[in-house]
Amino acid sequence: MTDEPRVDWDPRSDAVQANQVAAYDEMRGRCPVAHSAYRNWTVFRHSDTVRILDDPDTFSNAVSSHLSVPNGMDPPEHTPFRAINDRYFTPERMAAFEPACREVSRNLVDALGGGEVEIVAALAEPFANHIQCSFMGWPERLHEPLRDWTRKNREATRALDRAAMSAIALEFDGYIREQLGERRTAGRNAPRDVTTDLLAEQVDGRPLSDAELVSLIRNWTVGELSTIASCVGILVSFLASNPDIQRHLRAEPDRIGAACDEILRMQAPLIANRRRTTREVTIAGRTIPADERVMVLWASANRDEDVFGDPDEFRLDRTPADNLLYGRGIHYCPGAPLARLELTVLIEELLAATESIDAVQGATPTYAAYPAGGFTSVPVSLQRR
Repeated sequence: MTDEPRVDWDPRSDAVQANQVAAYDEMRGRCPVAHSAYRNWTVFRHSDTVRILDDPDTFSNAVSSHLSVPNGMDPPEHTPFRAINDRYFTPERMAAFEPACREVSRNLVDALGGGEVEIVAALAEPFANHIQCSFMGWPERLHEPLRDWTRKNREATRALDRAAMSAIALEFDGYIREQLGERRTAGRNAPRDVTTDLLAEQVDGRPLSDAELVSLIRNWTVGELSTIASCVGILVSFLASNPDIQRHLRAEPDRIGAACDEILRMQAPLIANRRRTTREVTIAGRTIPADERVMVLWASANRDEDVFGDPDEFRLDRTPADNLLYGRGIHYCPGAPLARLELTVLIEELLAATESIDAVQGATPTYAAYPAGGFTSVPVSLQRR
């Protein structure tokens, strides 16, 4: 019988939660592979993260007993489901969705008005809900229920309340099944949208089961609702605090997409993802047994000084492949093209509608708590055109 590994840190401690990014920066230099009391390992360095992402045989994505399509699958099972997924995020589909994306963005920006605004509640959260419903072809009546669901899910996850998490997951599955059922009932009269198209998909010569459809849509939507909202808060907070960069992007709007990636490299909207070891492995001198959970910490890897130098320096000339914002390898973020489109269009519309976005004197953004990234509130002042 082997001894339990030493406990190196508590990712949920008050000290870490006060400023997750600063805590991870400190851990990266002091303890690049750390074991926690929650019986998992966290990897902080960019090189070790890349090693994990490039070796799905050793670091499995099958980390849960619940079906997760395609995120929680390994090859060969993963391959056909990922092929289905990727058909919905092609350049052609993104180009077709761009006008609707711009309309949602413009309407929400117009509704902001001017003066002091708390951007998370006024823009980030509504945008995440409206844009996901628009992409999926879901009705407006789901906007507020999905926003409320996201809040409940975040609170239950933070509290590690397994019973609440299960109940909340069933609630969300109900929204998806309702949309699938309406389209089946409508038959040929069903709307031509992403949700309807998914009903026609097949894998290995058979239609996707309801469980597979629900899981696939859940993975798209849950990530969209929480992470896109975090992204918007981070981006607006950064622009308000960096007027020179804001002026640069107003003068050169074609740089907005690259700027979004760079800003979100510095302040992660998604803190971590899980992997599971399939064999004993040694990383940075630490031996991790088989069947252990390993946390890939995007919020640290993307700030590694060995790759990025000063991690807080905004630069548009970095090597794009070094930025792990959307992951890497076979499990590269399934919806990355959509996320990039949405964030670029929203920031374009926000900058076009304003003369300036300024920080509010005496008011600072409030950091989100693990496992969320970004902020729960971002007070800014908008000067409209």
